[in-house]
Amino acid sequence: MNRVTVIFMALSAFWLGSAAQPATSPNGRLSLIAKDSSYVLRHGDKPIVEFAAAPVGTPVFVRQLREDYTMVAGKRRHCTNAANEYEVRQGGGRLLLRLYNDGLAFRYEGTGEWHAGHDPTAYIIGEGTRRWMLQWTDSYEGFFPLSATYKVKPQPSFSGVSKSPDGWNNRWAYPALIEPTDGLFALITEAGIERRQSASCLYNDGERYRVVPDRRTDAPTEQSPWRVVIAGTLADIVQSTLVTDVAAPSRIDDTSWIHPGTVSWIYWAYNHGSNDYDIIKRYVDMAVTLHLPYVLIDAEWDTMKDGKTIADAVAYARSKGVKPMIWYNSSVGWVDGAPTPKYRLNKAEDREREFAWCDSLGVAGVKVDFFSGDDQRNMDYCIDLMESAARHRLLINFHGATVPRGWQRTYPNLLTTEAVYGAEWYNNVPTFTAKAASHNATLPFTRNVVGPMDYTPCTFSDSQHPHITTNAHELALTVLFESGLQHLADRPESYLSQPAEVQRFLTDLPAAWDDTRLLSGYPGQYAVIARRSGSVWYVAGINGSDTPRDIPLSLPFVKQGRATLFLDGVQQPWNILQAVPLRQLPASVSCQPRGGFVIVIH
Repeated sequence: MNRVTVIFMALSAFWLGSAAQPATSPNGRLSLIAKDSSYVLRHGDKPIVEFAAAPVGTPVFVRQLREDYTMVAGKRRHCTNAANEYEVRQGGGRLLLRLYNDGLAFRYEGTGEWHAGHDPTAYIIGEGTRRWMLQWTDSYEGFFPLSATYKVKPQPSFSGVSKSPDGWNNRWAYPALIEPTDGLFALITEAGIERRQSASCLYNDGERYRVVPDRRTDAPTEQSPWRVVIAGTLADIVQSTLVTDVAAPSRIDDTSWIHPGTVSWIYWAYNHGSNDYDIIKRYVDMAVTLHLPYVLIDAEWDTMKDGKTIADAVAYARSKGVKPMIWYNSSVGWVDGAPTPKYRLNKAEDREREFAWCDSLGVAGVKVDFFSGDDQRNMDYCIDLMESAARHRLLINFHGATVPRGWQRTYPNLLTTEAVYGAEWYNNVPTFTAKAASHNATLPFTRNVVGPMDYTPCTFSDSQHPHITTNAHELALTVLFESGLQHLADRPESYLSQPAEVQRFLTDLPAAWDDTRLLSGYPGQYAVIARRSGSVWYVAGINGSDTPRDIPLSLPFVKQGRATLFLDGVQQPWNILQAVPLRQLPASVSCQPRGGFVIVIH
């Protein structure tokens, strides 16, 4: 073999190797390769998830994407949207792919299968793969139980139940968390819902989980929502902002009037609405004592008793320096037998008139409840509500609604969304009592990853059904669970009987964060998250199990300060330590069964 031949063979090998190079994330940790009829997302040399899409081909590099943006609320104020962008073209359409350091986002553009009304996406989740998945229901209120099989019985009480021919549940909600290999995870969801689009869910045929958009009445849009896979370690999952990274930038030019905050909430303690003026006054007075910025006046305010009106309640709150929010029935979901007010927001002219009235009255925001699913009608209606509310400088909170898909960036007046099996369920069924601790330790890795979560936490007393979590566990939820409006659900006398240190903690509690870090945890077992507001770190941990647990504590990113510790008491409700030097913090925290802790470091 002569020298020219050797050089030619070497160059050929180089060219062939270069052509076969996979698409990669900016740091090279994640890669995407095309197979015969699918793609495989890999973390290093380990496959994370395989999925079908169309077209299938070698992704061609388009550009490096780099964008900085600021969130009004959320897990991180300053966010960076950085990815390598690729495409696969076929005919008049293309598959657009973005590889991030913490995941993959892709969507369909132009003509093709998507434009014909069919989404070609399907994720392959093999039997034996550990998964935490929520059976679909229009309110997204259910558990994320650990399973290693698709053979799960459907929940008969759920709306939208769907069964496979052999009787297993086969309709699943976002987000879906899987652990394809020990220590590496993928969270499957979607983002970027626009007008004339419906949201989607997953239907499975055995190991194949198909993306199926809900009902759509208009002609197909020129692009699909983003299909999102957050991938890596649990810290990568929890800390990711990928859902808002791919969402449209803010459509509200002036956000100076949007203020996240803690809310005194009227409902949980009485399992009833807000038609009692004296009860409203008590919650306003609690907000005054604890220096909370907001009070939420819940359903039935339009039928207030004893000659009082909502105008009286709003005026009382405002006279005390507390900003009131009020509740509305969306009137597209639960209507018959449901609480009022109804049918005030459905028509554009009625909605504008109602929100203008709220603004003139001094209402700071609205909670809209009881939507009916993920179809185009509901998605368009939600967008209508957010845009109209913004025109009248009203904050908004969706309940009985779909899971967040990035709207919190596009419409920053949307500060929270329910879409979670939260503390409200202590009112409704006995099931929550025994399962709450494990459920609470699952939510930071599933539902709360994708956006703000109005769980309505921190209940020291009991509602219709008791809780068996400790006081420190309950307090920890206010930090562990991110929500731009953090509604405190308990009754005033419960909060005002707590130690002064606990009351001061609730007064100072931030509802927006500058940084978020997962320190340790595993879904359903325990979780420890550190969040920073300004120069103050809040570290919250909970034990999701029914046995004591020593939870490791390591804070190498905090260099100095003194700490206040809220710990499980042994013979008493609390063990509170103050002004503890950072160097004297323990290497682990002992938690009672279903216990927890909070550490505040100044």
